[in-house]
Parts: sequence; structure tokens; C-alpha cells
Amino acid sequence: MRAEGALLDTDTISYIMRRDPPVMARAREYRRVGQRYAPSIVTRYEVLSGLMWRGAQRQLERFDRFCDLSDMLPLTEDVAMTAARIYAALRSRGEPLDDADILIASTALVHGLVLVTNNERHLGRIPDLRLDNSAR
Repeated sequence: MRAEGALLDTDTISYIMRRDPPVMARAREYRRVGQRYAPSIVTRYEVLSGLMWRGAQRQLERFDRFCDLSDMLPLTEDVAMTAARIYAALRSRGEPLDDADILIASTALVHGLVLVTNNERHLGRIPDLRLDNSAR
């Protein structure tokens, strides 16, 4: 783990919301060594839209509390430019990814953060993106 912290992917937030033991242990380890971890605004959208669609009010409230305690990272011009470059490179190789995944990965790259995800198979195709699979 590096000192600057980590960006939490949507699947990782879902594991945290379910209090998955390996993911919770990894989150506590990040906190223990003084690292910050945060979600991106894209992850906030993905989680909120799913919970709202399901009408999961208690989970929405818990997620809102989690977000209140987190450093939510926004979409910026740098993130958009990085995402566009990644999209073009992957598309030209015939390996497209979902826009949300690319935006989340670009946020991690722009902020110099490791991306905590269980989606190594897809996100591992992005050059220079450091991944941490806390679900293992």
C-alpha cells in the first residue's frame, strides 16, 4: 500500500455495504496505516441509482452516511481527458470498457491513487493503473 491512499470502485463499496469480512479488514488496514480512501462521484451515481431503483431506503441512508465521511472525488477536465485517451486506446485495440469503469479508473490515475476493485480482469488492461483486490 502506498501512502497516498486508494479509490474505491463500485464493487468495493458494495462489499463494504454488505460488511464483507475480507474487504472490511482491508479497509481497516488502510485506515490503520493512515491512508485515505475515497469513492469517485461516478461510483456514487452507480450505487445511488441501483439502491433507488430497488427502493432500498435503509441502504441508501447507510450509503449517505458513508459518503458524508468520505472524500468524494469529482469529475474534472483532467479526468475527462485521461478517460478519453483510455477509451480511444482500448477501443482501437478492440477491448472497449464501460464508460463508468473508464471514468473511475481515470480518477484514480489523475489523483495518483490505487484502485480497490474486484474487477481486475477488465481494469487490468489500463496501462499504469495500480489495482488492489481487497475481496481476495
